Amino acid sequence: MKRSATSEITVEGAAGDGGAPDAAPGELADRLEAYRTELTGYCYRMLGSAFEAEDAVQETMVRAWRAHDRFEGRASLRSWLYRIATNVCLDLLKGSRRRARPMDLASPASVDTPIGTGLPEATWIGPVPDARVLAAAGDPAERAVSRESVRLAFIAALQRLAPRQRAVLILREVLSWSAREVAELLGSSVASVNSALQRARATLAASAEAPAEPLDDSQQELLRRYVDAFERFDLDALTALLHEDSTLSMPPYALWLRGRADFLAWLRGPGGGCAGSHLVPVAANGRPAFGQYRADGLPWAIQVLDVADGRITGLHSFLDTERLFPLFGLPLRYGGPKPA
Repeated sequence: MKRSATSEITVEGAAGDGGAPDAAPGELADRLEAYRTELTGYCYRMLGSAFEAEDAVQETMVRAWRAHDRFEGRASLRSWLYRIATNVCLDLLKGSRRRARPMDLASPASVDTPIGTGLPEATWIGPVPDARVLAAAGDPAERAVSRESVRLAFIAALQRLAPRQRAVLILREVLSWSAREVAELLGSSVASVNSALQRARATLAASAEAPAEPLDDSQQELLRRYVDAFERFDLDALTALLHEDSTLSMPPYALWLRGRADFLAWLRGPGGGCAGSHLVPVAANGRPAFGQYRADGLPWAIQVLDVADGRITGLHSFLDTERLFPLFGLPLRYGGPKPA
């Protein structure tokens, strides 16, 4: 389904079954829209794609609009919307292969390995702008959990779960729903929910990665130095910023590299086109990220960084610029730094 604006929800709903008798169309649209960000975050965790998540939420909104006159209020509007969103996601996941990162599919390659042919978009977990999935305000502890739960590594771990287990774990562990609430949403029993949660936790424990560190002053300085070194293409300066086991991945290609030596060898060789790049800061997956433009001003990649122990441990470079740059609100040609 094509993504639509709020006004388009109203038009489509008016053409369908109509709104609830106790809510004017504009009021109902506003009530539904209030849940868009958190629902998008939920669907992104379920599906691993920002584009699929937005489509799933749009379908949720349309279904809610059309059925709102039959909503009896036995559950909260929020719970009802999550029930619809869960059903939409489970339908989308029927028969589909799980999305992954390059490192989830194969062993690291060497810098001399041919890059190969790009794989279809449905193969990969994609990045998502923080503003689409994370609340701008709220309890700091809850916001920290939310940021951690949209990290690429966590999304990749979720994709290893069966779809219903995935829903149970997100609702229980990320959104703090009770087992009874989740059972009601899924039309299941509390015992079944607890069993699914136990199995999901065991699966995630086997593939867990260390939690991300908070973006404090030292990390901000690390990022400043990274931008400076990358834009000057000073590989000696970049060497000091990379962890010895740092990784480089470049979806839609399956090839990925591990180790500072191969990382830098790639930049000196096949990645030499990065010389003269401009980096524009964005926020993705709860982590620091950049829109990378080539020296000629054309978009090259969305970079999402992993940082730990004062070093850059991973660079995920997503090359589908035609779709991703508009998603992040970036122009398709570099116009220079924004005025201070």
